[in-house]
Amino acid sequence: MEITAEPRNSFGKTVRVLRGKGMIPAELYGHGTENLHLTVPKKEFVKVFRAAGENTLIDLLVSGKKHPVMIHDIAMDPISENILSIDFYQVRLDEAIKVKVPVHFIGEAPAVKEKGGVLVKAMQEIEVEALPTSIPHAIEVELKPLTEIGSSIYVKDVVALKGVKVLVSPEIVVVTVTEKAAEEEIPVVAPSVESVKVETEEKKAERAAKKEAVTEPGAATKPNAKE
Repeated sequence: MEITAEPRNSFGKTVRVLRGKGMIPAELYGHGTENLHLTVPKKEFVKVFRAAGENTLIDLLVSGKKHPVMIHDIAMDPISENILSIDFYQVRLDEAIKVKVPVHFIGEAPAVKEKGGVLVKAMQEIEVEALPTSIPHAIEVELKPLTEIGSSIYVKDVVALKGVKVLVSPEIVVVTVTEKAAEEEIPVVAPSVESVKVETEEKKAERAAKKEAVTEPGAATKPNAKE
């Protein structure tokens, strides 16, 4: 995969103009290259990124020269989710690097389909070490072995990839099936006849007390002006 970039002389707030023209500001750094300020076409980058992700080697073409790079970082606008900037890291093809490779789960677990279990994906990516040309786009995990509630697939069960060293413990759970939690039922307690009756009698007594207080002699009489 290849993407073309152009040198950039705009910085700070002026990069908004570039984004308005469908270009994304970018930086290139790493082995055997000076730090370069670049722009890449948004449409071209999005197409390559969907295919490559952040762990696949791509060729960045700058002024006719190819740079073997990986997408090191992408800054996103938290509201619009537009790409604000990109960092490309140039690598050496003969030097192993550490990256996190996404896990792709394949198929359906029988324990979920047939026994109503809940699939819990404990790992979404696995850290590995390999030469840039040997790094897989994804690590596939087949779910068919999960036939019983409580069964799990561990890192050690994942198919080994040639030239790839897994950097996490083999005993870590990648995915498991758990029993579906029972929904707690909250009992609805209807008021008893006795409690309703007591409440009614209390209100009647309260109203009677108020009426009696109003009708007491002198309770509501006005003073005689001649006295």
